[in-house]
Amino acid sequence: MDELRLAQLTDPDGRVGRSLEYHERIGSTNDRARERLTGGDDGVVVIADMQTAGRGRRGRSWESPAGVNLMLSVGLALNLSADVAWQLGASAALAVRAAAAPWAELKVKWPNDLVTPAGEKVAGLLLETALAGDRVVQAIVGIGINVNWERAVMPPEIAARATSLQDLAGAQVDRMVLLGRLLAELDAEVVALERAESPLERLRDASWLDGREVRVTADQGEVEGVVAGIGDDGALVIETARGRLAVAYGEVVAVAVPV
Repeated sequence: MDELRLAQLTDPDGRVGRSLEYHERIGSTNDRARERLTGGDDGVVVIADMQTAGRGRRGRSWESPAGVNLMLSVGLALNLSADVAWQLGASAALAVRAAAAPWAELKVKWPNDLVTPAGEKVAGLLLETALAGDRVVQAIVGIGINVNWERAVMPPEIAARATSLQDLAGAQVDRMVLLGRLLAELDAEVVALERAESPLERLRDASWLDGREVRVTADQGEVEGVVAGIGDDGALVIETARGRLAVAYGEVVAVAVPV
């Protein structure tokens, strides 16, 4: 990445991007952002062309070739009630959606993926938080976006369920332009969240799972049914054979396309 263009994206007075740190190669941007945040660098953004120890949800590895995608982590000092911590993940997902809008129409697949209307994954988020009592005092927001990774060269197991902005737009995407849009959208979302402005209605409007038959692994075991929407607390609401259930934490492991 062009370090001069990166420097131009730095916003010392903003909420996100007060400092930007770039690595051609790093273990984990989340880990580095946490180090910087612990050292007092609130709003730091760590960007990498390649991660050797990148991770997704539930400890999975995050696979990406060097120099074609956008991988970054944002470190934030916060003072949010733990009850609304889910809103940060929702806000970040909506920021990715807005940033990518010139190249693709994306939807939010609960809890933290961005997919095409056909369900192909384009981006994912990993949110890691630190609590003090019932308050969220620190958060690391990790974001990975498939930008110029052509589906034709993805490993078959990834290509079967994913795509990229380049494939969707039909042309290469300037990663720096996308990064600038993403930082601006994230900044606006964090400012709104700290003003107690909930992203819930916008999340509902962007939700991809509504009306789809799903299987979800959750704390209460495996849940199967039809998604009825997003609850007021950010939970996935599912109509099951046993009645309506709300899944606050879980993972969607199977989706059936509605008839």
